[in-house]
Amino acid sequence: MANHFSALKRARQTTKRTARNRANSSQLRNALRSLRESLEKGDKGAAGETYRATVSALDKAIQKGVLHENTASRYKSRLSARLNALK
Repeated sequence: MANHFSALKRARQTTKRTARNRANSSQLRNALRSLRESLEKGDKGAAGETYRATVSALDKAIQKGVLHENTASRYKSRLSARLNALK
């Protein structure tokens, strides 16, 4: 365990940041999972709405530093191709 006040503070900050980062990445994974499930069902109306929500989650993940911009762009491209294949 840390002995200095600064080390104790860093340990507290690390705990908070870890929880925040875990929540952000979990939210992103849930959005991607729900879109993939709606694509598998084949309902293009529901998939379109879920796609918009997922793109929003990807953009937020970029802002929060969870994903790199190019990675999110690749996800968007592949998911939109799957969505257009339904229609």
